[in-house]
Amino acid sequence: MTDVRLETLFEESGLPEYELPDVVVARYGGSLGFDEPVVVANFVSSLDGVVAAPPLQQSAKAISGDSASDRFVMSLLRALADVIVVGSGTLQASPKSLWTPAGPYPEGAEWFAEVRRRRGLPAQPLLAVLTGSGHLDPTHPALERGALVLTTDGGAAALRGRVPACDVVSLGGGGEVDVRAATELLRDRGNRVVLAEAGPHAFGSLLAASVVDELFLTLSPVLTGRAEGVTRLAMVEGQDFRDRAVSARRLRSLRRDGAYVFLRYVLRE
Repeated sequence: MTDVRLETLFEESGLPEYELPDVVVARYGGSLGFDEPVVVANFVSSLDGVVAAPPLQQSAKAISGDSASDRFVMSLLRALADVIVVGSGTLQASPKSLWTPAGPYPEGAEWFAEVRRRRGLPAQPLLAVLTGSGHLDPTHPALERGALVLTTDGGAAALRGRVPACDVVSLGGGGEVDVRAATELLRDRGNRVVLAEAGPHAFGSLLAASVVDELFLTLSPVLTGRAEGVTRLAMVEGQDFRDRAVSARRLRSLRRDGAYVFLRYVLRE
């Protein structure tokens, strides 16, 4: 087992704390909790600001350097979530993923199962997929297992009869998913902790709709570089925030493991 020990350098006083197993608290460097209901986003970024490198599958693993600590934090956040939200691009880039808590850090499967038991959550979080067009691979294992697909009228028509294990919900017309309506629907269905693992375009839409409360960002010491003709994506794509202030309200915690830095920001209050 790869041992994980995050060092807490800073943490706001008075943060909510869930009752987590001692083994999890020891490795995270403290407890973790949220003011519910909450929408939380999680990213890993290279030092030069890259979070994805399509068409490379699971490019985040290359960007993170396959850090055990980053995988641990990802698993912990999944273990605390009622629902995990991904975009269609993230689904396509991860053709085998089921978005389970133990997936990133399987060594801690029993720990994360205990986290969910203590929180009174089902064994696995719900997966919600955002797609405007409905162009999804129906053979993806996450769709075959069953997911909530949030789409448009056109997307719902395109998916009719193709993903029988999924609950397909249209949030209206147009070419893009209404992400504010999507988060409201998830909340109305009793999902108190929404974890967004959406890609840069979906995350940009969530930011533009002002629905993300907190951001967990792993800063990896990797430098990816950019070359002509090679796609490198930043954390936010498809949005231009120069005409309005979009910034983190404050830093909630700062942890590290070696050269990796783990940041927790408040985005909305």
